[in-house]
Amino acid sequence: MQQEPMRSPANQDFISESTGEEDSEFVLTAEQEAAMLAEYGNTDDSQFDLQDPDDETEQGQNLAKATDVNDDFQHFHNHYIGNMELLSDKTTVMKYFDAHQGWFRRCAHPFKADPIGETGYAMGIGKVGALGFQVDARVGLNLLPPDQNCVYRIVTIPIPEQAPQGYEVDFQAEMRLAEKALELRAGEKLGYEPVITSVEWDLHLTVSLHFPAFIQQLAKDMIQKTGDSVLGFIVQRVSKSLTAKVQDDFHKTHEIKVPKQIKLRR
Repeated sequence: MQQEPMRSPANQDFISESTGEEDSEFVLTAEQEAAMLAEYGNTDDSQFDLQDPDDETEQGQNLAKATDVNDDFQHFHNHYIGNMELLSDKTTVMKYFDAHQGWFRRCAHPFKADPIGETGYAMGIGKVGALGFQVDARVGLNLLPPDQNCVYRIVTIPIPEQAPQGYEVDFQAEMRLAEKALELRAGEKLGYEPVITSVEWDLHLTVSLHFPAFIQQLAKDMIQKTGDSVLGFIVQRVSKSLTAKVQDDFHKTHEIKVPKQIKLRR
């Protein structure tokens, strides 16, 4: 899948602190934080003397009190558009998607997906953080059956018995399928007319966070751009991982060998 470009310095060359295959954490390094402070921050260094709200000094106690003054959430947004192709007809692809209990959890790895009822999952992203603030991010997702136009939707649902986490997630995704004949390049032959199903993916995501006082000291513009950038990176990484694994899992499950001359988008 391809993400709409977000070309601010806050998310250029952004890499998570750990990059192992099993990693599911998204934490900015000190170097990345410094670059963002320089780009969006005030030149007054005291503005960015981040203090621990649990600090027992007079300054720390004042900051802790400030937490109660502003309990508003700050909102971060991402719009992700992408696609992938599967070497099969639309009906077969829909049957696979409808049976998500058989593939969603294994394709979500290394991210954890615990079932919620028949169509829902508690998706664990792992630790997400920047500027000295971290959350253990989880979102409840409901994979709705297709409507009369064969459009699939995924929406946010509550995670049962989960205590308030200091953040809220609004996840609204739409997935459309279109069957079409694959056009081969001149001179290429397969001995049959391949059919592919194109899957188009459109996600609108909003994450609302309540920050402690020591984060609220920072320039709002810098916090906004940092948060939007971290969110964009998470969406891109999770989507690319899930898309590639779903594509591979579909072809493996249906014993479909993709010829070398066919390059499927993902």
